[in-house]
Amino acid sequence: MYYNCIYSYVYRERIKTGASVCEILEQVQNGKVSEATDQGIKSLVGVYREDKKMIDKTAIIHPTAKIADDAIIGPYVVIGENVTIGHRTRVISNAHIEFAEIGDDCTISPFATIGSEPQDLGYKGEETKVVIGDGTIIKENVTIHRAAACGDFTTRIGKKCLLMVGSHVAHNCVLADEVILANLVTLGGHVHVGFGAFVGGMSVFHQNIRIGDMAIISGFSASRQDILPYSKGEGRPPVPRGLNVIAMKRRGVSQEVRTATNEAFKLLISEEYNTTQAIEKIKAEIPMNEYIEKMIEFIKTSKRGVLLKSHKSGHESLE
Repeated sequence: MYYNCIYSYVYRERIKTGASVCEILEQVQNGKVSEATDQGIKSLVGVYREDKKMIDKTAIIHPTAKIADDAIIGPYVVIGENVTIGHRTRVISNAHIEFAEIGDDCTISPFATIGSEPQDLGYKGEETKVVIGDGTIIKENVTIHRAAACGDFTTRIGKKCLLMVGSHVAHNCVLADEVILANLVTLGGHVHVGFGAFVGGMSVFHQNIRIGDMAIISGFSASRQDILPYSKGEGRPPVPRGLNVIAMKRRGVSQEVRTATNEAFKLLISEEYNTTQAIEKIKAEIPMNEYIEKMIEFIKTSKRGVLLKSHKSGHESLE
């Protein structure tokens, strides 16, 4: 209650006056703010340190951690070595963070674990990390593991992502901006998730697959193959059932482009043509645009194959 009281007051004052967090707290401590209650002032004893940062007295902070002056660190948070936390980011109670760079305006919810060792038997303690972009929200019990010693040694989460309760991002995964993982989604190592993709709850994905831009995947799905950009996938595996027209419309894609992309999409998933034939027909008959080109390039560069056909053929591909 104490922390909610003072946090709410500080943010209200920031909006109303434009003052910094430090300036508002100094006014409260000096007794210049009549609106702050005695209870609120007492709560500041635990959160306002000499370095003028909002850090709860029960938090454990490694000396190498770099925390922005206006970040908020709640009760019983543990921040280990090699951590950077950006401006206005809130780390709520009981979170654990190490070997991570967290951007501005993020929210880290209770019991989230960020930057712990990867579940990779080849990992020998190399210095790797997690990078999280600005404005991302990490909900309760999310786990994000730092990278194994390969690639660029980094697990990456883009800007304005939402990782819902209990989702897991394994080592060396890369999530583009504005990705949403619903509750209990599990990504194996090295999974790449494209811009604006939405993954339904309790879905599971094999290491090294790719989920394309703006794809939407139903809950309880599982896949060992890549998911086509802009597709609506359903089932185990989540073969495409249609084009994610709503997402494209929300992103400002014109009706003309959506129509052409949908025609190309229907050819790619048609049982009448194999993938090579479908691509040839698309190039011959449909006006090309950046979305069609991206789908074709996605298919051509796939290392694990792309789910395109029926549930039957999809199940056969997994055996």
